Amino acid sequence: MDFTERFYRKDHRQVDLVHFQLALAETDLDIGVCKERFSPELVEWVKEMILASRRPLEEYIQRDPGFLSALTPYTVLPDAPLIVQTMAEAGRLAGVGPMAAVAGAVSELLGKSIAKRSRDVIVENGGDIFLRTSRIRRVGIFAGNSPLSNKVAIEIRPDQTPLGICTSSGKVGHSLSFGKADAVVVLSPSVPLADAVATACGNLVQTIDDLERTIEFASEIPGVTGVLVIKDDRLAVWGSVKLSPQ
Repeated sequence: MDFTERFYRKDHRQVDLVHFQLALAETDLDIGVCKERFSPELVEWVKEMILASRRPLEEYIQRDPGFLSALTPYTVLPDAPLIVQTMAEAGRLAGVGPMAAVAGAVSELLGKSIAKRSRDVIVENGGDIFLRTSRIRRVGIFAGNSPLSNKVAIEIRPDQTPLGICTSSGKVGHSLSFGKADAVVVLSPSVPLADAVATACGNLVQTIDDLERTIEFASEIPGVTGVLVIKDDRLAVWGSVKLSPQ
């Protein structure tokens, strides 16, 4: 898999919001908030929230290292913290390991916290997005070398949010994928679920002949509201996905 710098972030940045970036270990965030809510104090507070959201997960992995390496659904300990339970449930529904939901889980925790301070919030973590918005927004789709890359965007209405918009690719980025999709985008009110299902769908796509079964697979998972798959010059879509030119 080729590594691609995060220049795709320009595809979801919004001119009416202030965007800032924070990175801590594997967490690499681009965050957008209302201009009037942005301040250096907010940035420092978000840094503290990142640490607070990661700490229970890191401590749990020390106790149960199998959680970190599992590539299939994993049964966690009865006293596992909420973020661990959430990731495990997302992995179970999608048929993948719980770490497939980690970026989405962190995005959701931070997004919900920031939403208490800013009406509009975008938290993007390695291509996995938590979005709450008071206006129609468009999220562009980067699909590597596909001729459809940067050609279409997904339009999101306020009444659809809070929403998870998560992307997996077998050709772009550093996340583990066993497939060859140029891009899989999954929508769900649960960001961890969208993250895990995007990984599962990405694993299914080897050729354009796999698009139909991938869409069918995602559509049958409770909580998934939309899915888009790009492979080469083909695009398949299901659910509450309104496309517009990018």
